[in-house]
Amino acid sequence: MSQILRILELQYSISNQIFEVLKTTSLVLPSFINPLMPFLLIIGSFFVNYNLNSNNEIVILKQYLGFKKIYSLLSIMMFGLFIVYFINNEFFSVKMYHKYKIEELNIRNNLKLGTPSQNEFHIDNEVSIFFEKKEDEIFHNIEAIIYDEGQFIKSGSAEIEILNKNFNLIFYNGQRLILNSNEKSKTNFDKFIFTIENTNIEDLLMDRDHFNTLQLINHNNKEFKIHGYNKIYQYILSLVIIFLSFKIIFLYEPKKNLIKKFTLIFIFLLLMQIINSYTIYLYNNNSLNLLKYYFSNFSLLLLFIFFVNRVIK
Repeated sequence: MSQILRILELQYSISNQIFEVLKTTSLVLPSFINPLMPFLLIIGSFFVNYNLNSNNEIVILKQYLGFKKIYSLLSIMMFGLFIVYFINNEFFSVKMYHKYKIEELNIRNNLKLGTPSQNEFHIDNEVSIFFEKKEDEIFHNIEAIIYDEGQFIKSGSAEIEILNKNFNLIFYNGQRLILNSNEKSKTNFDKFIFTIENTNIEDLLMDRDHFNTLQLINHNNKEFKIHGYNKIYQYILSLVIIFLSFKIIFLYEPKKNLIKKFTLIFIFLLLMQIINSYTIYLYNNNSLNLLKYYFSNFSLLLLFIFFVNRVIK
């Protein structure tokens, strides 16, 4: 959610850019799945179990298919899901996140220019541009005023580019009229570039979501390293939940008992992930080393396995 809010630092009408924002935000959705995977697995197993229990389908399935066939089918499905999760986490989401950051950067930099409204827009009180239409990021039939230099420009088309931390307004096929104390002239041009400097254009900064697990572990930044080590832990946690989900799916009890047990398991998992985030914080602040980080998290994981087996026995 914070990623979306960062895009919407509104200096303009949302309605003019809402499609672009939604399209850009969709690129980051694969990255949202990764930290939620353990919860999605456990909730999915709860949902399947609850629906099977509602119609006594667990008993029917065991009678007609047999436990081994059902277990084999679920194993294929669950481990197939894990492989998809792994590929998404290591490759697809990394690639999509990089595209997202580039698009987000373009949107944020374009906000500094302002957004056309009623076929005109104004940039930092330096330039006012009036145009007839806009197609494929090209403005047509332009009339522009450059205030500081007393310039009046009329051109067939114009475009905006970001280069070397400057905004360049490129006008094509037009006339330029200069009226100031130093110069009074009128010239024709094929191409004229007006540069706006010092507009605080943002660069693309590579954060941890740009890298896969191996790249994170080998990174020089300590915060990136722990994120890579945590990915390994999350993979193991997901595999554990897959194994436990087989027991959860075939748990046959009254609905009231099921809801109570499912709630306890979910709360325990939530607390585990909160503690996991806290141990990452401690590691980044040199209060934990890697051995203590893994020891604390895997100790909790063993406790979680014991707790779930006690609850659903």
